Amino acid sequence: MQQIIFIDDEASIREAVEQWLELSGLSVRTCARAEEALALLSADFPGVVVSDVRMPGMDGLALLERLRALDAELPVIMVTGHGDVPMAVSAMQQGAYDFIEKPFTPERLLGTLQRALDKRRLVCENRALRRQAAQQGSIEASLLGISPAIRELRRQILELADTSVNVLIRGETGSGKERVARCLHDFSRRAGKAFVALNCAAIPEQLFESELFGHEGGAFTGAQGKRIGRIEHADGGTLFLDEVESLPLAQQAKLLRVLQEKSLERLGSNRSIAVDLRVIGAAKPDLAAEVRAGRFREDLLYRLNVAELHIPPLRERREDIPLLFEHFARAAAEQHGREPRPVGPDLLAQLLGHDWPGNVRELANAAERHALGLGAGGAAGAALPAQSLAAQLEAFEAQCLRQALQQCRGNIAETMALLQLPRRTLNEKMQRHGLNRSDFLAEGEA
Repeated sequence: MQQIIFIDDEASIREAVEQWLELSGLSVRTCARAEEALALLSADFPGVVVSDVRMPGMDGLALLERLRALDAELPVIMVTGHGDVPMAVSAMQQGAYDFIEKPFTPERLLGTLQRALDKRRLVCENRALRRQAAQQGSIEASLLGISPAIRELRRQILELADTSVNVLIRGETGSGKERVARCLHDFSRRAGKAFVALNCAAIPEQLFESELFGHEGGAFTGAQGKRIGRIEHADGGTLFLDEVESLPLAQQAKLLRVLQEKSLERLGSNRSIAVDLRVIGAAKPDLAAEVRAGRFREDLLYRLNVAELHIPPLRERREDIPLLFEHFARAAAEQHGREPRPVGPDLLAQLLGHDWPGNVRELANAAERHALGLGAGGAAGAALPAQSLAAQLEAFEAQCLRQALQQCRGNIAETMALLQLPRRTLNEKMQRHGLNRSDFLAEGEA
């Protein structure tokens, strides 16, 4: 909802304007001083600022200069007293949207405000569209896949990225939890600050406190000098705690205190250090079950799980397998100075028929082996274990249908001709494999 901030040092004027605007259905916040208003404003403030020119402390012209530096497109309406018109003209030259001379009528104020609010709405909408377009292109390159599940995951990431809420990511081993966490960071306002990843299962319990919170020199035997911990290093950015279920209970309590108080104390120090960070946790098991088993604190779960993202396993989005495999194989060939090797129909059927218990990590390993000419099997070079012949044929048929629909851009008649299938058979197969024509249409087509 659009908002208005009205600044005037006279209480009677603030009360009258607040009443006028609220009766007109507008949201208004009044301030007695410019400094008070500045604390409420950010670069994407969805509204308009109205300020008196003459005020104690920071006056309206100084406020205008600060607001122009914050956001040059923020509409600022100046209110002037009798005889201050030259000052108002100067304010217009400095970038003020308009000025109103006291005493003013409600109609005069509302007319000016409505025009300014319309302009601000368009500016904010255009900014959001530009951000969305930039993010959409980038996140598709960062998180590959054409399946409905992965498209929905990308949408959720973009929706959550620019919020400040902590996020819990659920997913099996190798499903890409750190990649999702990285996307949440990269498409947020914290992107310019550190992304600090910590695998909680990889750190010995006796080193946890020093690793997370840091220590002062001499805090314990072997502590030669001061060490900045992972939490402090993530200040202003994002802390990613992978396998967060492995956090010892004692450290869970200390992490909870950091999240509540937004400060920490290094080991061996009594000085509090303020920290501003977003925490993204990742877990394989259900943390609610871990709470019931007494292995995870319920209050910490509530702090971490403000929002939850679920990464579907690769076996539930088989249509992404060919794209991912080719991407990893091409990257591996380039890294090792090899020519890319083709992915034939036999290999494709094998890939689609495998359950991929190791998910994307296992697929990337198979792609690298293929790029090096070692086959796409396991460490010993054995063939990938497959499902039944019927399951492999189903997976291969689904992939053939997807490729044909994509090639024909959702045109059913062209797809029928390409696959040499009658309309009824094609419809039945599309329905069985959960394929919708609309998912393959070119942009703008219906």
